Amino acid sequence: VVVGGGIGGLLSAALLARGGAQVTLLERHDRVGGRAGRLELDGFTFDTGPSWYFMPEVVEHAFALLGRRVADHLDLVELDPVYRLFSEPGADGPAAPFELVRDPVARAAAFEAVEPGAAAAIEGYRRQAQEAYRLALDHVLYTTFEDPTRLASAQLAARAGTLGGLLTHTLAEHVARTVQDPMLRQALGYHAVFLGSSPYRVPALYSLMSHLDLGQGVLYPRGGLYTLVEALEQIAREEGVTVRTGADVTGIEVRPTTRSRRHPRRRGQATGVRLASGELVEADLVLADTDRHHTETELLAPAYADLPEESWEHRGPGISALLVMAGVRGPLPELAHHSLFFSRDWPANFEAILGAGRSTPPDGLRVPEVASLYVSRPSATDPFLAPDGHETLFVLVPFPADPDLGLERAEVEAHADRYLDQIGSWAGIDDLRGRVVTRRVVAPADFARDMSAWRGTALGLEHTLRQSAMFRPGGASAKVPNLLHVGAGATPGVGIPMVIISAELAVKRLLGERSAHPLPAPLRPGFLGSALPRGLWDEVARDGDGR
Repeated sequence: VVVGGGIGGLLSAALLARGGAQVTLLERHDRVGGRAGRLELDGFTFDTGPSWYFMPEVVEHAFALLGRRVADHLDLVELDPVYRLFSEPGADGPAAPFELVRDPVARAAAFEAVEPGAAAAIEGYRRQAQEAYRLALDHVLYTTFEDPTRLASAQLAARAGTLGGLLTHTLAEHVARTVQDPMLRQALGYHAVFLGSSPYRVPALYSLMSHLDLGQGVLYPRGGLYTLVEALEQIAREEGVTVRTGADVTGIEVRPTTRSRRHPRRRGQATGVRLASGELVEADLVLADTDRHHTETELLAPAYADLPEESWEHRGPGISALLVMAGVRGPLPELAHHSLFFSRDWPANFEAILGAGRSTPPDGLRVPEVASLYVSRPSATDPFLAPDGHETLFVLVPFPADPDLGLERAEVEAHADRYLDQIGSWAGIDDLRGRVVTRRVVAPADFARDMSAWRGTALGLEHTLRQSAMFRPGGASAKVPNLLHVGAGATPGVGIPMVIISAELAVKRLLGERSAHPLPAPLRPGFLGSALPRGLWDEVARDGDGR
């Protein structure tokens, strides 16, 4: 049984079914997708979650494992400009926006116009980012960390000094050594928000994400990111997965089991899941694509939780978000497909929504008056997402992880008004808010209710050093060994590519494959029958009596 139909759950289900398992996927909502959802409202179509198509090779590899090609399912187009950047206006009014374009000569000229010498400095930064990106993909992201010695390699050893610096300094410190202009520093550091954190808190290793927009470019699937969800659901069904929507799992059923040499911390064995209707869905193996805090504190009895409630006190939930999905009358050429709006006092902006400590309680956080935010205008590339003469806008404002924000709807609607006015003012759009013909606002309280998200976080545990790689909650339960975790609450982390990799890591655990490399593609039908004796699948096939 796979609990949750997000991207990680759908891919896990498809892979296990291809491997020879009988798989049932249970999703509480009426359609699959999880945070990567779709909203159709008054003729407008919105992605309700991820809107950047990053790391295409990760998606391509996942499809290849299943014997499919991305090109047969998604219509990908390259964006140019990659993004348009707006800075907070000064005393002289709004400054001209900065565009990151694909042409390297024009891009270098744009950097140089902002800060003499910046083009060469940023090119050096890009090369370092590319190197870090390849190291992460080839040696870190695809490991389960079951055997740390598998991380050892000549390539990593040769770069130990570089890696040490990237792990002991923050992204903001790394960027500050590259350029001096505040706007350029923001352009190199904004990726930290996609990690649920800030450039002042994530390790400099995550500079690797600059390889994506500076070097690799950014793609967009026509029809929106939800077309990826639709493709994975179709493939899962083709592989034989039974998909049940409207199936709300309220508990993971576990029977007591003694410890063993193989599982010294084991206390139980999962036997299935219980639905809100009272139905028991039996299973030999449970994969949870659910919020990790919810799984550990609500779906599991305390005796079987690896991360009981008290262990979350010092963890960082990362950012939440205020989402505004707005249908707008008339064209919006002032905005690119992706637009970024940066406040002048970035450190104060991040401290307001994250706090100063590792895990600041909600009462220590505050909503920023002037926000650094992100706007997607997908109708710039895909006009079919809006009625004729209209535009589709998706606004993401980083917000405190406070599940009470949004209980008072008038309050969050007022915040949405203020941020729409901010976008209009900075981008020079006349009466933007007055041109909105329909909208939907999503706040932390909605994430807490609809996604069972811990503290109403929008993404998951933030990627500080203490919550990254081997320090992040793993993909397997120590107390209930036939319970696996996929999605943003497990390694390697948040975002579509990381969630996709988490599904492959679950398969590697089942096979007993401990390498740091991706599995060879395609996987043959029935591949789970070749699991090594140390693999979880071999144990499940023997009724879980692992010694």
